Amino acid sequence: MVIFKKEPAVTRLSVISTQALAESRGGREREREEEEEEEEEEEPRVMEGTIITSHSLAELCENYFTLRHFSVGSYNTSVCNAGSVSTTVARYIDRTYDLLSSPSTAEALSRVAAVFEVVRAGVLVPLLKVAVVLCLIMSVMLVIEKLSMAIIALYVKVFRRTPEKIYKWAPLSQDPELGSLSHPMVLIQIPMFNEREVYQISIGAVCKLVWPHDRLIIQVLDDSTDLSTRELVQEECQKWSNKGRNIHYISRDNRNGYKAGAMKEAMDLDYVKKCDYVAIFDADHEPPPDFLLRAIPFLMHNSDIALVQARWKFVNANECIMTRIQEMSLNYHFKMEQQSGSSTMAFFGFNGTAGVWRIQAINEAEGWKERTTVEDMDLAVRASLQGWKFVYIGDLKVKSELPSSYKAYRYQQHRWSCGPANLFKKMTIDIIMAKKVSLLKKLFLLYNFFFARRIISHNVTFLFYCIVIPFSSFFPEVIIPKWGVFYIPTVITILNSIGTPRSLHLIIIWIFFENVMSLHRCKAVFIGLFEAGRVNEWVVTEKLGKALKTKQVSTAAKRSPNKFWQRCLFLELGMAVVLLICALYNFIYRSNQYFIFIFPLSLSYFLMGFGFVGTHIPAAK
Repeated sequence: MVIFKKEPAVTRLSVISTQALAESRGGREREREEEEEEEEEEEPRVMEGTIITSHSLAELCENYFTLRHFSVGSYNTSVCNAGSVSTTVARYIDRTYDLLSSPSTAEALSRVAAVFEVVRAGVLVPLLKVAVVLCLIMSVMLVIEKLSMAIIALYVKVFRRTPEKIYKWAPLSQDPELGSLSHPMVLIQIPMFNEREVYQISIGAVCKLVWPHDRLIIQVLDDSTDLSTRELVQEECQKWSNKGRNIHYISRDNRNGYKAGAMKEAMDLDYVKKCDYVAIFDADHEPPPDFLLRAIPFLMHNSDIALVQARWKFVNANECIMTRIQEMSLNYHFKMEQQSGSSTMAFFGFNGTAGVWRIQAINEAEGWKERTTVEDMDLAVRASLQGWKFVYIGDLKVKSELPSSYKAYRYQQHRWSCGPANLFKKMTIDIIMAKKVSLLKKLFLLYNFFFARRIISHNVTFLFYCIVIPFSSFFPEVIIPKWGVFYIPTVITILNSIGTPRSLHLIIIWIFFENVMSLHRCKAVFIGLFEAGRVNEWVVTEKLGKALKTKQVSTAAKRSPNKFWQRCLFLELGMAVVLLICALYNFIYRSNQYFIFIFPLSLSYFLMGFGFVGTHIPAAK
């Protein structure tokens, strides 16, 4: 039963007719009393246990009524000479009050409350409970995967299971009779796209490699759309050609297939047929002079090895906190994932650069394919299914550059997350039907390499820590065990910090940074799985090269600073607001203290959303 009481007015309107207004209200009150007497005979229509009950609704209307008279009285005091305005305001407030206090409105609100309660109890709570169970299962799977990789890496380090001890390896020696013919023919490819700041790094380093010049062919694959950059790269190639290097400048009129398309076309040239191996370096990578002397012997003395992968070393790791955090993640990738895969299954994902391939293995795997944005991983999986083995050399390091702007890093992570998910979808049947690999290796590829590391890892971070845990604050019926909220994340965090001991003090920042990035990785995974709009988007990671040291001041002087709104990222800001609401609700109404985690997470989204992370390159005038 809904009963609305109307208290006497506390003040009178001095401008409008008080008597007329009182008569009008009295008539409405008599009509309202008659309606209430009729409703007393009917059954209550509001379900018990609803969030918004008839009693609470009546209190709401009474409070509004009191506020209404207070507002009118206050308004009368300040605008006593504005009769028409006062009349309009009074009528507007009366109509609003009548609308809220009418039985039909109360009944509608009660029905909405009842429906919401049914949806909450029958849909939202069960769904959230299922999500908690699934996230806990994925968390356990992920922590087991990371523990297994850590144990293998520890075993390799303690017992010094280096590649030189596992495989045949002997240094190349100069045969006086054969001369340079004792060295195999090696092709080097340097794909680039508008790499004005770094093109000299890779070309110069490759041309300085210790290897007979007549046994080395260098291809600079320039897909640049900037004509001035093309001219600079071509001049650099001509400079080294004049010094006796066998270097070829190759450009295309289109970017079909992007990096994979450029390398595929270059591999079809006639002079490549006399080469045995191909080394690949991105434009910002600087191999040491003895790179080929360290890597090629593995391929020469082991006929079943297809790929030798070196480790990356970062020249700008100390540029900002964001690059320090990237260093932590990539060091873990090399020291744990690549090392464990090489030591157990002789398989890991090719990193796209700083590696040497056996050309025969590339041909048997049907060469470079353009179907995904991770052509390097695609080739590695197909070559592995042909029975080839891979070797990772952890102490052979190639200098490279980390993206220092948040925008560039987001694009890179989208490609690195979307591509593997899309490849997983395309190659699942091929892996299952492969005849040249064991069942154990098939399981490793499907579960460990793809599902656990490329699907679960990205999804559980965002869904569990950025969605399920924060939103559980609104549902006290949903209980998350402490081991899932605290213990498992602690173990994962400790394992990720092993790769970079010098950055241990940044581990808390790393946690929140990775949680924010999980938004884009999770989105990219679903785009790859369902082949949505940006599935094949390829944005070359922006590199600064020498500008980091020599051109920052002059470049900034020639460019106008970015406007504040241009730096804002609304997806991050939207998540920040949602998480802030969850944190405030948890702080006020719940006792599980999740707000201790949710508040800093919301702040992290705000910082990245407003563009306070990474370096910013001013926009060109």
